[in-house]
This record gives sequence, structure tokens and C-alpha cells, in this order.
Amino acid sequence: MTPASISAPDAAGRAPRVTLARTPDALTVRLGGSWRLGPGIPSPEPVYREIDALPPARIAFDARQVADWDSGLVAFISTVLRQAAERGIAVERSGLPDGVQRLLALAETVPERKTREAESRSSWLARVGTRALDTAASAREILRFLGEVIQALGRLFRGRARLRASDLAQIMQECGPNALPIVSLISFLVGLILAFMGAVQLQKFGAQIYVADMVAIAAAREMAGMMTAIVMAGRTGAAFAAQLGTMKVNEEIDALTTMGISPIDFLVLPRMIALVLMMPLLTIYALVVSIVGGGFVSIVLLGLDVGPYVQHTRHALTMHDIASGLFKASVFGVLVAVAGCLRGMESGRSAAAVGLAATSAVVTAIVMIIVAEGILTVVYNALGI
Repeated sequence: MTPASISAPDAAGRAPRVTLARTPDALTVRLGGSWRLGPGIPSPEPVYREIDALPPARIAFDARQVADWDSGLVAFISTVLRQAAERGIAVERSGLPDGVQRLLALAETVPERKTREAESRSSWLARVGTRALDTAASAREILRFLGEVIQALGRLFRGRARLRASDLAQIMQECGPNALPIVSLISFLVGLILAFMGAVQLQKFGAQIYVADMVAIAAAREMAGMMTAIVMAGRTGAAFAAQLGTMKVNEEIDALTTMGISPIDFLVLPRMIALVLMMPLLTIYALVVSIVGGGFVSIVLLGLDVGPYVQHTRHALTMHDIASGLFKASVFGVLVAVAGCLRGMESGRSAAAVGLAATSAVVTAIVMIIVAEGILTVVYNALGI
């Protein structure tokens, strides 16, 4: 086939040009001239037509005649690479300038985000199918990660897990005492809201004193553990994802693997243990603060005395209620740690990917907490707990 030339006129003879040459097994795209952004850059359409007319086994580039270039050349090459990838054609990039190759590799490292406009162009059935496939892939990844964590726990019990006690103590400090201010505020407001909403209804029957029972039982069995878990998902789960994502960007996780140290043992296990140990303690604290918040409403708005409120709270609460709430809190701690560490470990290698991992960790953790809360409530009711 006779080589075809595509160029734009240029008085100085430095017009960007593209020449297509065929061999039995390849299509060579020869580039020359000055590839600067402007109206003179050739369109890649002739390359597309050549590929569609007779798809080659591979595409090669020859840029030895390129005088200078900027992002205009990178954009031209990117569109050709995209068309080749859609048709399953191999591409040989060795003939491109080193700078172009590095820029293309950097562009491919960060995946292109799908916009709403791009999604709207596909049919609703395609969107449903894509979401279903993504959900199935995410579920498989969660199960795989849980399997690795369980194996790491087995190594821990056998004394073979490689983790540092100092790291565990520091993470426990971050998950526990450092979280008390936000947990205090949320728990007090939850108790206050529960008492206020209950008081509005109980006042109609002259049973204001039972606000104490309602706040104590609701906080012990449901609200204290769940609200603490949601707070920890936004505070600690996102922090776990950001920390591990940043370590992945800096190739610290790859360094651990190279040294023969399991990242699950060294990074994930301390975070999971710390959160599982701290969640029940934070839940007990949240329960006490919620009762104080309910007492504030009962004493200030309803005019109840402190003594009757405390007495009704003691009679309403049982160890059975507290134990059921603490078990839920431990489960929520596992879920928050798994969500945060999983999204951090699967984060991409860019700043944008770390942000997306932190956001995804919070969303995943909250969804799993709500689902687990519903399942455990149904199980408790079925068992009469």
C-alpha cells in the first residue's frame, strides 16, 4: 500500500504531519514537524479509517521526525491508543519520545471518571447491568479481604503475625480517647432528642417519668452503639482509608511486601483490633452521656427530680440490654475497620484516588452498619433477646 500523508500547510515547512505505512503485520504511524496546539494539528480520523478498513495486528509509532511537541501530540496519540484498545489491537510505543511515553503512562494510572453525561448515553438496561456487575465484584473483593483478615487472625493466635505493639497502642489512642469529644456531643444530643420526642407523647398520658425508661433502653440496645459506629465510620474509617491509600501512593505497602512482611498483618490487623476493643468502651460511655442528655430534658423541661429519674433508669436497664448493645458495637467495630482498611488497600496511586477511597470507606461502613443493625434486630427478636 502506498503511504498516505496527512499534514497541515505551514510556510516554514514545519507543519505537523502524519504518514501511514503498512507492513504485513503492522500499521506504522510516522509523525513529523512541529506538534504544537493550534488549528494546524491533523485529525486522527484518517488513522481510524485505515484501522477500520483493514485492522492490523499491531500499531507502531515513528516520531523521529518530530521537531518539537506539546500536549497536542499527547492528545493525538491518546485518541489513537483509545481506538486501538477498543478494537483489541496491540500498540508499540517505543518509537514515541520519552516524555510522551511518561505522560501517557501517568494519564493511564488515574482511571477516567465516568460522568453523568457519559452514563446517560447508555441504556437503562446497560446501566443496571453495569451496577450489578460492580456490586458483585465489590462483594467478591470484600469476601476475599475478609478471608485474608481471618488468616491473619489465625497467625496472630499462633504468635506468627508481624505487628508492633507500639502501633497498636497509638491506634487505640486515636480510636478511643481522641474520639471522646465528638462521641460526647453526638450522644448527648441523641439522648436529648429521644427524651424530648418521648416527653411530647408521654405528657398526654401523665407518664412523663417513663421518659427515663425509654431513653435508657433505646440507648443501651440501639442508639448508643449505632450512633457511635456512624461517628467512627466518618472519623476513623475515613482516616484508615486515607492512611493506607497514602501509603500505597508512596509505595510503602509495596516495600513491606518486598521485605516479606504481610501488609494485612502489619497494617490492617492493628487497626481492626484497636477498633474492636475501643467500640464497646465508647458505647458504654455513649450510653452514660445519652442518659445524661435525657435527664437534662426530663429535669429542665418536665420538672422531674433527679432521684426518680435515676431510679427509673436503674430499674429499666438490665445487663441483658447492655450486653446486647455491646455485642452490636463489637460487630460495628469490625465493619468500620474492614470498610476503611479495604478501601485504603484497594486505593489507586493518586491524590484523587485517596480522596475517593476515604469517601467510599465512609459510605461502605455506614451501609454495612445499617444492614447489620437490621439483621441483628431481627435475630434478637426471633431469639427473644
